[in-house]
Amino acid sequence: MGTEIERKFTVLGDAWRSLGTALPIVQGYMTHDKERVVRVRTAGDQGFVTFKGISIGAVRSEFEYEIPIADARQILRELCFQPLIEKTRYRVPYQGMTWEVDEFSSPRHGLIIAEIELPSADHRFEIPDWIGDEVTGDPQYYNQNIR
Repeated sequence: MGTEIERKFTVLGDAWRSLGTALPIVQGYMTHDKERVVRVRTAGDQGFVTFKGISIGAVRSEFEYEIPIADARQILRELCFQPLIEKTRYRVPYQGMTWEVDEFSSPRHGLIIAEIELPSADHRFEIPDWIGDEVTGDPQYYNQNIR
């Protein structure tokens, strides 16, 4: 992995719902440092730990590793800052790319954000009509800041 190139957007309407598959996610953070992030996540029946660097535009360092689900659940309960983030992720294919639409249930019930990971910072992609404003780089939409 090593590098994440991701752009974030608000979402309009519900047209995307029927186009994707849903996955429940619970995640928590072990740092409140804007220069580095340590995140633990359960996604369905899998556990992950992720290390991320500071964002420079849409680009940042990222290293993600699978860990046992029981370990992930214990870390979330005992070591991560509370409240935990609970959301449903919808993977929505569009024009050869996959959009990830996150619908938050806790703590920001009703917030919906779409993300697209790109192979390069200058990669061109089509934007579906259910995508709203770009919020890449806006700290209020970083998951670690959602409270």
